[in-house]
Amino acid sequence: MIRSLSIAALASCLAAPLQARPIVLELFTSQGCSSCPPADALLTELAGRGDLLPLAFHVDYWNRLGWRDEYSSPKFTLRQRDYAELFPDGQVYTPQLVINGSRQVVGSDRFAVQVALKAAKSDPDIAMQLTANGIEVAAGTGHGTVWLVGYDPEHSTPVARGENEGRVLVESNIVRSLQAVGQWHGDAMHLPIGRVEGERVAVFLQKDNGAIVGAAIGTP
Repeated sequence: MIRSLSIAALASCLAAPLQARPIVLELFTSQGCSSCPPADALLTELAGRGDLLPLAFHVDYWNRLGWRDEYSSPKFTLRQRDYAELFPDGQVYTPQLVINGSRQVVGSDRFAVQVALKAAKSDPDIAMQLTANGIEVAAGTGHGTVWLVGYDPEHSTPVARGENEGRVLVESNIVRSLQAVGQWHGDAMHLPIGRVEGERVAVFLQKDNGAIVGAAIGTP
């Protein structure tokens, strides 16, 4: 079932105080991939940390193999392919975890994820805030895109076909929508927010080179 937040509901979940920027984790995953459940489980674990923004992007290229992932989207597959053009190895695979838009590891490799998270703590930081009045972005240097993401905290799905046939998959922070809501050119800016698909909302600033340098999470 598709859920979306009205402007009134959105206002109630965005009254979040300014805080340290969370590290953005993008897991490219699929319910049709037998290697993905361990990565999904690790993302669920990481979703309990307040210093992280873990997001599960369900790609659609596994759908042809017997099971259609209801949370998949060609838009998310395109986002992963865009990352492949930025990274030296040019790989597209599941489960792939991208950290702050600038590092990628196998999403189920706990040690590699921990190393990447430590390195990400030193990434540049542009302050952002989500409020009932919209998105606030601080001044800085460079150019980039402000992305608004709607996501669901958790879903449980019985899988009837494909590589995970017979399993019940529990998945967290499933992305339902991703919208480019503004272009940032180094100046402080304010952006309004409209309707967002998903039970929760977050925002991040991504420079033209792929690096994510700012993020904020709405508080339900």
